[in-house]
Amino acid sequence: MHGAGHEQDVVRRILTETGDTWAVVGLSGNTRRAAYGVAAVLQRYGKRVVPVHPKAETVHGEQGYASLADIPFPVDVVDVFVNSDLAGAVADEAVAIGAKAVWFQLGVEDEAAYARTRSAGLDMVMDRCPAIEIPLLG
Repeated sequence: MHGAGHEQDVVRRILTETGDTWAVVGLSGNTRRAAYGVAAVLQRYGKRVVPVHPKAETVHGEQGYASLADIPFPVDVVDVFVNSDLAGAVADEAVAIGAKAVWFQLGVEDEAAYARTRSAGLDMVMDRCPAIEIPLLG
């Protein structure tokens, strides 16, 4: 399993060094969903948040896209707010578009996807929330 110390290093690296363009998969205009609030926090910390959702809605002032493949510019981090059974395919798409890191939200876990994504050379965090982690970095 992933050691806590190493994982904390990865969390810090993704949040501070990996880049500021975050595609948030599962982000729509639904204000009741966790993705909406987390995206707002990421923006407050200087990240560009790109909504990815079948509805392709504009959220927090940013144009949305129906899929990762539709985004016409480079993405640094893919933050995944879909059910665990769908998350692996999103991780594979993140690799395909050349993202540098994948972040699975709280409750989103797929060990096989984690292994594939790490093997492809990307950083990855599972079952954590960047909106909780960013303020802790100080």
